[in-house]
Amino acid sequence: MNAPVDATRFGSGRAINRVEDPALVAGRGRFADDLSFPGQLHLAFLRSTYAHAQIRSVDADAAREMPGVLAVYTGAELAAAGIKPMPGPGFKRADGSDGASPLRRALAHERVRYVGEPVAAVVARTLAEARAAADAVWVDYDELPAVTNVFDALAPGAPQLCDAAPDNISAEMRHGDAAATAAAFAGAAHIVSVDVHNQRLAPTPIEPRCTLARINPDDGGRLYVHLSSQMPTSVRGGLVDAIPGLSVEQVRVQVGDVGGGFGMKTGAYPEDIVVAWAALQLRAPVKWRAERIEDFLSAAHGRDVTSRAELALAADGRALALRVRGVANVGAYATGAGVAIQVLIGPWVSTSIYDIPAVDLHYRAVMTNTATTGAYRGAGRPEAIYLIERLMDAAARKLKLDPAELRRRNMIRPEQMPYRSAMGQAYDSGRFEQILDQGLKLAEWEGFAARRAASEASGKLRGRGIATFLEWTGGNVLDERVTVNVSGDGYIEIGSATQAMGQGIVTSYVQLAVDVFGVPVERIRVLQGDTDRLNGFGSAGSRSLFTGGSAVDVAARKTIDDAKPLAAQALEAPAADIEYRAGRFEVAGTDLGIGLFELAARQPGASIRVDTSAKAGGPTWPNGCHVCEVEIDRATGAVQIVAYASVNDIGRIVSPTIVRGQIEGGAVQGIGQALCEAVSYDAESGQLKSASLMDYALPHADGFIGFKTAFDQSIPCTTNPLGVKGVGELGTIGATPAVVLAVIDALDHAGLGDRAEGLQMPVTSERVWRALNLADIEPSPYRS
Repeated sequence: MNAPVDATRFGSGRAINRVEDPALVAGRGRFADDLSFPGQLHLAFLRSTYAHAQIRSVDADAAREMPGVLAVYTGAELAAAGIKPMPGPGFKRADGSDGASPLRRALAHERVRYVGEPVAAVVARTLAEARAAADAVWVDYDELPAVTNVFDALAPGAPQLCDAAPDNISAEMRHGDAAATAAAFAGAAHIVSVDVHNQRLAPTPIEPRCTLARINPDDGGRLYVHLSSQMPTSVRGGLVDAIPGLSVEQVRVQVGDVGGGFGMKTGAYPEDIVVAWAALQLRAPVKWRAERIEDFLSAAHGRDVTSRAELALAADGRALALRVRGVANVGAYATGAGVAIQVLIGPWVSTSIYDIPAVDLHYRAVMTNTATTGAYRGAGRPEAIYLIERLMDAAARKLKLDPAELRRRNMIRPEQMPYRSAMGQAYDSGRFEQILDQGLKLAEWEGFAARRAASEASGKLRGRGIATFLEWTGGNVLDERVTVNVSGDGYIEIGSATQAMGQGIVTSYVQLAVDVFGVPVERIRVLQGDTDRLNGFGSAGSRSLFTGGSAVDVAARKTIDDAKPLAAQALEAPAADIEYRAGRFEVAGTDLGIGLFELAARQPGASIRVDTSAKAGGPTWPNGCHVCEVEIDRATGAVQIVAYASVNDIGRIVSPTIVRGQIEGGAVQGIGQALCEAVSYDAESGQLKSASLMDYALPHADGFIGFKTAFDQSIPCTTNPLGVKGVGELGTIGATPAVVLAVIDALDHAGLGDRAEGLQMPVTSERVWRALNLADIEPSPYRS
């Protein structure tokens, strides 16, 4: 089908303005907290001030008598009402028993296990009244010993989080071939090792969580839940599973604009269950909006895994085997996602783009008196890539090789595709050396010595770091359903269960639709965030475009195919003679035709509807070469990023502006982990020390000088019809090792040796200053 003029200007591959933005910049966005309904009530939580304690009693009598209070709920009351605990971790412990976790309830019952855990909820007519009454709830606690460090939690006699795991190990997994790996290490010419901590992070989207639940009398008294979420269907499932007597048919979840998710908003939270229960009991709209401190305290955190990693190499630098021992802190309540990310998903990419024949990986998920961990942008892949890239650089220093050259020697070659890794993962495509060559050119690799000399002349240290890597996308949920409704009023509505959350997916879907329909951009609408219209996995794991976008393309083409017989009937011509272009059906070789929307207006219901699905043949493996240069102030240890170049293979590009924003925005988050971000708990009390934006350091725009970003579209993915690869998390994964390795390189060049190798994240100015001033070497974060 020939592309019409509009498609060539606004279709895929063209940089257009985001279609989501006009409403947002004009203040017409519809976020969860923008919604209000007549008779709306407000809910506030009382949260635990202890990291670990028995709840001896909860006295809510005074709170119930306060002005405006309609209800007070406690954990005991919800348990008595039949509210079910949330799902556990799945997986297995070493002895084959089921994975262990305390029962995670909507409100703590009998015991609290981390500071910030919700203990009671108050519903009142105003938010101020609800907060005041929550403060009046009296809880008698019997404080218990707490543990926040995974290695302390593993020690004999440590406080126990639940009876099913006296060692606090929720689950563990081993991967690979231990015997083959041991043999490779025994015969290796070189062995390098690193002990690293991927510190705990707070996702910190600009929009905190918000949930509003109401009974809709105009819809048979069904429960409507409005919230900020990436996965509406998952939220609905969590509510139905927890609340007795509630069925899927009785619940409608609606999501409007979402001010960022980053993995933090991927399912139901305890607070969502409480809000929904309150609305059902009071038969009134009930709203809760998290304060920023509440999100720091109780929303899912990310990362937090400590590892000892070893790489065996031949004399020429070829990698022979990888061995990793990882201990992940999954918080007080182990969840399926929190455990899977560290014991399964991260290990899947542990060998990255390198041809490493043997692996021996052992990961344990350990419970502590901290908030539960879950998905955060990259979810396991940044942790694993950081390990292998640290090892590659350590090996290059040991063998006195250029770090790019060592990586080149170990890269999987194009003729090995499709390639199956030692973890059993099948890579469908990739030309990693080609991406490396472009990355080195873009970063002006050969001119670094002169730039380093110039920095030293001005009294600063300069270092360079490189990361060549891939990531796995899709969440292993590879099918997606899409509906198309062409209406007689001149619009095409596309429905999808994927979810916009600031990433620009609506614009990409519109461009894909323009490719097929050839109508102006403004004639296409995308509907998401409504479980009455479409249900599916949602948006996570960089899956939206290669699954949802493929489904949009398939559905749009099916719409045209299905409409051709209708056009043939209207035009009294054989269906085989009908051609379509630019919003119009025509009889081949004539000027006889009918417009798409006119045809729709003639149909029953004045529309043409298609409901179809598409399935990708496997995950996608986006990859890249990221190079970072830093300058370090010798007097203060302050680090500034002075150059950042990346070449990225994400297959075919649908929306150039969006993918650039995704790569560079992701890189900023990776820079945050490298240089400044860290969730910190007090070791003795379990109190969260980084519970506000005054204490949790996000990256600032003045911390780095802009990006040089390029893409190679010559290597399409072969597992989906669009040829696209996921992009949303790639920048996050590459930036962290590139930045840290640049700092290590600068310190190593200054002769700091082991102090440079032992550097841990975040690489703060204090840590760098201590290294520069020959302070004690930072102790290894890993304990055997």
